[in-house]
Amino acid sequence: MSDENGVIYRISGPVVTATGIRSRMYEVVRVGHEGLMGEVIELHGDKSVIQVYEDTSGIRPGEPVVRTGQTLSVQLGPGLLTQIYDGIQRPLPILAETMGTFIERGVDADGLDQEKLWNFEATVSVGDEVTSGMTIGTVQETETIVHKVMVPPGQGGKVTSIESGEFNVTQIVCSLDDGSEIAMMQKWPVRTPRPFTQKYAPETPLVTGMRILDFLFPLAKGGAAGIPGPFGSGKTVTQQSLAKYSDAQIVVYIGCGERGNEMTEVLDEFPHLIDPNTGKPLMNRTVMIANTSNMPVAAREASVYTGITIAEYFRDMGYDVALMADSTSRWAEAMREISSRLEEMPGEEGYPAYLSSRLAEFYERAGRVETLEGEDGSVTVIGAVSPPGGDISEPVSQGTLRIVKVFWGLDAPLARQRHFPAINWLNSYSLYPQSLAQWFRDNISQDFPEVRTEISSLLQVEAELQEIVQLVGSDALPVDQQLTLEVARMIREFFLQQNAFHDIDAYSGVDQQYHMAKAILTFQESAKAAIAAGAQLEDVVNVTGRTDLMRARFEEGYLDRMDDLVENMTKQIASAVEE
Repeated sequence: MSDENGVIYRISGPVVTATGIRSRMYEVVRVGHEGLMGEVIELHGDKSVIQVYEDTSGIRPGEPVVRTGQTLSVQLGPGLLTQIYDGIQRPLPILAETMGTFIERGVDADGLDQEKLWNFEATVSVGDEVTSGMTIGTVQETETIVHKVMVPPGQGGKVTSIESGEFNVTQIVCSLDDGSEIAMMQKWPVRTPRPFTQKYAPETPLVTGMRILDFLFPLAKGGAAGIPGPFGSGKTVTQQSLAKYSDAQIVVYIGCGERGNEMTEVLDEFPHLIDPNTGKPLMNRTVMIANTSNMPVAAREASVYTGITIAEYFRDMGYDVALMADSTSRWAEAMREISSRLEEMPGEEGYPAYLSSRLAEFYERAGRVETLEGEDGSVTVIGAVSPPGGDISEPVSQGTLRIVKVFWGLDAPLARQRHFPAINWLNSYSLYPQSLAQWFRDNISQDFPEVRTEISSLLQVEAELQEIVQLVGSDALPVDQQLTLEVARMIREFFLQQNAFHDIDAYSGVDQQYHMAKAILTFQESAKAAIAAGAQLEDVVNVTGRTDLMRARFEEGYLDRMDDLVENMTKQIASAVEE
């Protein structure tokens, strides 16, 4: 602790000005008699402006402000997984044991359990040369995830002592010849991105199991996606589905400024969800950060950085991490409130002028990288945006769209029609299909990109025809256009609509998605041929084989039965000609 302590000079909500303290930018200080945690965000001569991460009611000018000499950092090590933190990495279950439902002020709690013993198995021996980021041992953290203990960035040398055994996170497990000692826990400042060797171009998709996402608007591992949508259009359900089914190995879920009851649902549901890949609880590979809307505003800003730092730490071990931020609008609102308290010049809609650069700074920390050890790891960021009134021309949505390459636009009218996921296929987009095309050709089918293009162009044509239909009715259209409308309806109801709560339909592998899309195109070809040979449109459309094909997607073993179902349908369509 430094002896340069100061006193409170002025208080404006979460923003406190102190005098007589010679602090550094972004240094953590303790404010008032209760020792509230705060961070220095502006310096004016001998005045320091501090944003406090706790409720400031009741403190007054003249109370002490104490420097800590450290920046806002998180504790990284075994014990992160399965944990639920608040925005400044205090474990909520542990706080709940001591103080009940609401967090008291000035409370400190370590992010990692300092007492718990972990079984450390050394993977290097005395005399080995180690460099920063290199794995020196492993800990089986949960049933499914092996935690790699790494040399902290910036350290390295020859190992002088190392041993396997039971240790807590603060005990020294390895010593180096330069005198530095390594424990299983390392601290890292949240505003500084963790180092890596190089970033790769995105070329592998993050498979989500949601047909509209994987097939029409794919997201690459290491990419960034935005999900803007009005209230009640399904942002949170979509993100939970992604957390459960996407093929990321680690999930970091940040509930940033969401309603308490919504966060409670997530906290209640997640521990009971079973990971479809391992059959073990999903929490085994999840870290949650809960910062609800009634918690202090300033901590929201910290929660986003805390989350992405934890995600980067697991990326450095060579894992694929998916980070869900729900919702970045609330984070931006926190910035707006702090900015107005600081009396800064407001930008568009009152947001600070640096809104876009802060958003970019956050999303730029996504990426697929070569780690310091030479492995591949990735952080994929999926940010929900809740624009007021669903108007995506507002600054947070626009700032997000400028940075992310995937836009999954949720639509209130679709949600009202009970079409889930309510992602509008006409205004969503992804800029990854070309870079991912080779992966789909190699792993699924050579004509995958062509099938995708054909499906999306059918949906475009339908949108144009719908305008005419509203004027003159569908019966006035020529038969081939009526057929196009039927095929597009089949795409919407059979392919794009998916039941997130159905055991079988909730997840659809990319292989199955491709075969479903091919089945729709096969229906279109057979129907065209039958109508050209003189069959009636309604006879072709109403064959039972088509209904069977659509209904069977709710049954086990659907992919194996697909060929028989399609064959049955085409036979029935062909026989409609003879009748």
